[in-house]
Amino acid sequence: QVQLVESGGGLVQPGGSLRLSCVFSGSGYSLFTMGWYRQARQGPVNERELVALINTVNSTYYSDSVQGRFTISRDNPKNTVYLQMNSLKPEDTAVYFCDARRQVPALRYWGQGTQVTVSS
Repeated sequence: QVQLVESGGGLVQPGGSLRLSCVFSGSGYSLFTMGWYRQARQGPVNERELVALINTVNSTYYSDSVQGRFTISRDNPKNTVYLQMNSLKPEDTAVYFCDARRQVPALRYWGQGTQVTVSS
């Protein structure tokens, strides 16, 4: 059974930086595409906004809203994915969720989320 545990959230001023971490517990981490999503208010999973993805060969994707400010990376020996967030804006305030997915077999897991608040 896979478990994902996020950490690193908190309160930061506009223009500041945070680094989120997500530790993957279970087998097969290197076979999963890892992602970060965010949700500004409580609601169903399908309302979560995709922030960034990193696949098994370290190709990355970023949403337009974070391109150039956020960087996703993964450390396979540590079973960990990171999201470095720079130049934070108030509109980045949300709960950030870690996601792990595979296509064959079809598997998907979510973490519990970590709160990021950008405010002066």
